[in-house]
Amino acid sequence: MTLEETEVVNVLHNGKDIVPCGRMNRNAVISRETKETCISIALTIDGQGEAEIDCQDFFLQHMLNTLCRYAGFNLTIQASGDDIHHLIEDVGIVMGTALSQAKGDSPVERMASCTLPMDDALVTVSLDLVDRPYVDLDCPDSLYHHFLRSFAMSSGMTLHVLVLRGFDDHHIIEATFKALGKCLLQALRPRSQELSTKDQAVTRSG
Repeated sequence: MTLEETEVVNVLHNGKDIVPCGRMNRNAVISRETKETCISIALTIDGQGEAEIDCQDFFLQHMLNTLCRYAGFNLTIQASGDDIHHLIEDVGIVMGTALSQAKGDSPVERMASCTLPMDDALVTVSLDLVDRPYVDLDCPDSLYHHFLRSFAMSSGMTLHVLVLRGFDDHHIIEATFKALGKCLLQALRPRSQELSTKDQAVTRSG
């Protein structure tokens, strides 16, 4: 994070809700403060997969580092909360909001799917950055289940996660975050125009 971004985060950190600020390229710096959590995030979509995360929970740090590495994001997070449930859920909300703001209105590939193995686990993640949030998660009902739902809903993403194999929850969750990262890398690739059929005229013969 640059000095300017750090100053913005420090100012926004005193706010009471998510506050967008100016961005250059596909970046976002936002903050959210509630009675339960205080979170500041700087996200660069077109990064080098580097993350600096301070969020009170080692496994969440590990998963977010993994996500950034596979998605190619640069991410800085400072997060604290009154309990781990509130923290993980709210980090998902703020990360999803940051992703939506960083993406902006620029046309992207939008859709992606990835099936990824990790030891006993085999997980498929499919998503569409269509701004019609919908989530269907066939994965362990843990705190990270709440993170994925919060992240997808606040970013406007359609997200499906299907666990094809696996008995170790750690492996299933990590495979999910890796596959999500690979999908985001693909889905966020710029296009010259939006991929949509909504505005195309229907031609019928006869």
